Amino acid sequence: MAYWLFKEEPDHYSLDDLFRDKRAVWAGVGNNVALKHLRSVQKGDRVFYYHTGKEKAVVGVMEVVKGPYPDPERDDARFVVVDVKPISRLDRPVSLAEIKANPKFADFALVRMSRLSVMPVTDKQWAEIERLSKQSE
Repeated sequence: MAYWLFKEEPDHYSLDDLFRDKRAVWAGVGNNVALKHLRSVQKGDRVFYYHTGKEKAVVGVMEVVKGPYPDPERDDARFVVVDVKPISRLDRPVSLAEIKANPKFADFALVRMSRLSVMPVTDKQWAEIERLSKQSE
């Protein structure tokens, strides 16, 4: 199992929307690097759900329930989607500012290439975000 972080504008599709829908197609990824990462995602992988916009925070965990397949909304084989389901909300959101201030995340793509919408997360980064979510700010 691998770990990932997917970003979405909560005004477009929030973690609450995913919990309501119980399953969703993760689509709309256009950046070549993000698409490369999305093509590497596999069924069973865990994903942090990151709200962009004003919130800028990791808010929950999803599981990939169907690996990459051609985007049914696009007539271009370069674009893929995956299906996800919600697993849990974090005890509290972990903000981008908090992540940037933590030296354990110096090499994290969220810090280095913050505009990327799909990125890998190492085991240590995953554990640290989970740890931070259990602490009060």
